[in-house]
Amino acid sequence: MSSILQTTTRPTFWRIGDVGKALFYYLAALAVIVFLYGVYDRVTRYARGSEDPFERLDDLPQRTVAAAQLALSNRKQLDRDTVAGVMHAFVVWGFLTLLIGTTILGIDMDLYRPLTGESFFVGRFYLSYSFVMDAMGLLFVVGVGVALWRRYGRKLDRLHDRHTSREDDLFLGALFVLGVGGYITEGIRILGTSTVRDVSFETVSFVGWSVKEVLVMAGMTPEMAAGAYPFVWWSHSLVALWFVAWIPYAKPFHMLSSFANLVARDEKAGVRLPGVPSDASPDEIGPSDIDDFSWKQLLDHDACTKCGRCSSICPAKASGRPLDPRNVILDLKRYREERDAGGEDVPIIADGGTSVIDAHTMESCMSCMACMDACPVDIEHVTQFTEMNRRLTEAGEMDEHVQDAMMNVFQHGNTFGDPERARPDWTEDLDFEVPDARDEPVEYLWYVGDYPSYDERNQKIARALARVFEAADVDYGILYEAEQTDGNDVRRVGEEGLYEMLVEDNAAAMLDCEFDSIVTTDPHAYNTFMNEYPAFEACEWDEDDVFHYTQVVADLASSDSLGLSGSELDYTVTYHDPCHLGRYNGEFEAPRDLIRATGADLHEMPRNRDDSFCCGGGGGGLWMDLEEETKPSEERLREALEDTEAGAAVEKFVVACPMCMTMYEDGRKTGGYEDDLEIVGVTELLAEAVGARP
Repeated sequence: MSSILQTTTRPTFWRIGDVGKALFYYLAALAVIVFLYGVYDRVTRYARGSEDPFERLDDLPQRTVAAAQLALSNRKQLDRDTVAGVMHAFVVWGFLTLLIGTTILGIDMDLYRPLTGESFFVGRFYLSYSFVMDAMGLLFVVGVGVALWRRYGRKLDRLHDRHTSREDDLFLGALFVLGVGGYITEGIRILGTSTVRDVSFETVSFVGWSVKEVLVMAGMTPEMAAGAYPFVWWSHSLVALWFVAWIPYAKPFHMLSSFANLVARDEKAGVRLPGVPSDASPDEIGPSDIDDFSWKQLLDHDACTKCGRCSSICPAKASGRPLDPRNVILDLKRYREERDAGGEDVPIIADGGTSVIDAHTMESCMSCMACMDACPVDIEHVTQFTEMNRRLTEAGEMDEHVQDAMMNVFQHGNTFGDPERARPDWTEDLDFEVPDARDEPVEYLWYVGDYPSYDERNQKIARALARVFEAADVDYGILYEAEQTDGNDVRRVGEEGLYEMLVEDNAAAMLDCEFDSIVTTDPHAYNTFMNEYPAFEACEWDEDDVFHYTQVVADLASSDSLGLSGSELDYTVTYHDPCHLGRYNGEFEAPRDLIRATGADLHEMPRNRDDSFCCGGGGGGLWMDLEEETKPSEERLREALEDTEAGAAVEKFVVACPMCMTMYEDGRKTGGYEDDLEIVGVTELLAEAVGARP
């Protein structure tokens, strides 16, 4: 039995000969050299980019393991598109198995045999190897076949745009030829060697054996197979070696750059933005040249797989604004390649004229981070978009409506341009006095925000929350006129200098008070106080000290401090996840817990939690007069009325963000939904539930 197992193997370089074998090794070495040079050239190109402000390569082993787990799990690919996720898993796992299998064979042939005089590529190992390789190779071919069907059969829109090229066709075609060609080579080998030995054990290679059977039915004899084998073997080998050499120079490079991008990812990218060096001149703020992008951002460009997930999920694109996140990334990549080839030098971004990116494209971004959440390779779109907005700001090309809002902030500390002394006027309609945190120690320093302070509709939200705090006997206080706008969206439209001024002023006002924690009405303020302010020396709190009001009130409700037990508000409602609370910071349950605590019947919209559709107000959208085919707020309200689960007849559309309140009240009017549903804040539901109507 042992002797039989020792002959259970397959011949390597069968009918290729010594000259052919030497030629193969020469070509393989050449392919590897071309591959390594291409990778080296890419890496040196990244090194010409600017320094990245965040630590990207600390604890590299742990980062690599985490990236491998993310890549092999296909979690990001499965999100929102199960078919694509399974397809990608088949391709990745199959490709890696075939690569590992080829490496194992090479180790046996070129290391183990010369050193020991024996081979481990025999017997049970060979049989197990053959079965696994055939099984995983079949998954690979099926995965590539599904990819071909989705691109050319189903013709998914997001897989075809102006950046789609013959390179994409060649990539998928090469993978398919490699997968199918491997089985054809195997089937011909099994058939051809059947005249000189017993090949019955090769049934373990069930796909290759099936190919052999098909060839026999087609009339091929063992002698014909033996004669054809060298041609088939060389054809398959040359395609494989060409593919290896081609990887660093075209789309296949994403197999390496995407993984490198996962290794270097910043888990808070977009949530926090890089600052501007204190010694930077105006010309150095924002990218003027392609090499002004950091090495990580250049890697982002190469990591893009053209899958179009960011484009398909972008609310700006869906509403008809001139933004396609994929095209921005790929336009920058194409420009870099053209520049490196001696092409014309043009501005990165400008309003009118010749530039890589048009100003209106960046102005369209809502900074909602849906593109980043959907991207399977963690491209950091929002960071790059913000830095291009900084360039527009420094060049004096900011949208005029945004300029007006920024001037209001500079002169009055709020985007409305109203007097600072009017900030606490919303408190006058309350039948109790809101504590002044400047005069007494408080547990919670409540940052009210611009819209709850100055906007008539959102003032009702502020008063409702004050009544809830009073009902629960919360120890809180506000800053009154010492408060200024938080600056989250000031930063995202590119006004970094003004943002830094706001950080210093707000931090100084807050640190003049004695408090334990900060609680905000607005998720935008919550985000920047928690994730960005602590990076500045003027700030002395950390992220654990900052809360959104829904988190604080949810704790109160769970302890029954609000007396909500048995509340039965007879409303059918749906809830909209604000981008800065949900997708940015992962808080999805606190608002829902509060809504359920009121007794209201909560029904989810199809796009909820991470998949929530932006209201359109972020990134300065609230201040702009944009031309849109359909406002994001109108589309979201349509979804609430028509697509909510179980066909629920929604009466109230619940929000937890003042900006969302403003956008949806506007969308309710312009979309003709005024008679169909009411926009309410979580605080208003709570205030009603505890018997304190605003």
